[in-house]
Amino acid sequence: MKVIDQIDKTKLPKHVAIIMDGNGRWAKSLGKDRSYGHMEGVSTVRVITEAARELGIRYMTLYTFSTENWNRPEEEVIGLMSLMLDALERETPDMIDNGIRLRIIGDMSRLPEDLIEKANWCMSETSSCSELTLILALSYSSRWEIVEAARAVAASVLQGKVRTEDLDESMFERYLTTRDFPDPDLLIRTGGELRISNFLMWQLAYAELYFTDIPWPAFRKEAFFDAIYEYQMRERRFGKTSEQIQQ
Repeated sequence: MKVIDQIDKTKLPKHVAIIMDGNGRWAKSLGKDRSYGHMEGVSTVRVITEAARELGIRYMTLYTFSTENWNRPEEEVIGLMSLMLDALERETPDMIDNGIRLRIIGDMSRLPEDLIEKANWCMSETSSCSELTLILALSYSSRWEIVEAARAVAASVLQGKVRTEDLDESMFERYLTTRDFPDPDLLIRTGGELRISNFLMWQLAYAELYFTDIPWPAFRKEAFFDAIYEYQMRERRFGKTSEQIQQ
């Protein structure tokens, strides 16, 4: 029996977050340039987005480019920006046809102007799509996001819009870039590393973590379905006991 046939469609994670790791190392293992790995990684984005939509998952966030990635060699960064620009241009019609809405979180002010324009165009074109919300974390880091939220809260206090004694987790979440989305239920990281690398640290507080040695360009539907099935085999207690959950 295929793994997809064993997945319970009534117990799917509503939101899956993915750290797409291993592009460069995978390419080098084949004797190719790192850019080849990034190009193949874009193809995997299409494959896994289709798999998520096929299952009925409602939200998927991809760690596309971190603030730390700006420290990579300039040639690689320029290549990644160009690759993302081309991908947005090429994939938008199919996203519309398949009901996929694009959203972006991160410090977009650091991106090239043409990429910002293309990203805003894609988000506008797909704004009425409702099958799956695809969220790209672009020029993003969790520490940046939390600091920006803290600044916004402080500004609201100074303006008299918020009282410090009223601040709680629920209110603080309204200042995060992810305020319009539910927290991820499942985090998948490809490429063999065992860390979350400054990604959605607030939002992943109760997510199930799934790590695989498969590099992102080689990660296919079957591997994605394996992760979903493993998620469904776990007991999510949220601080309660097994007996409480069973009741």
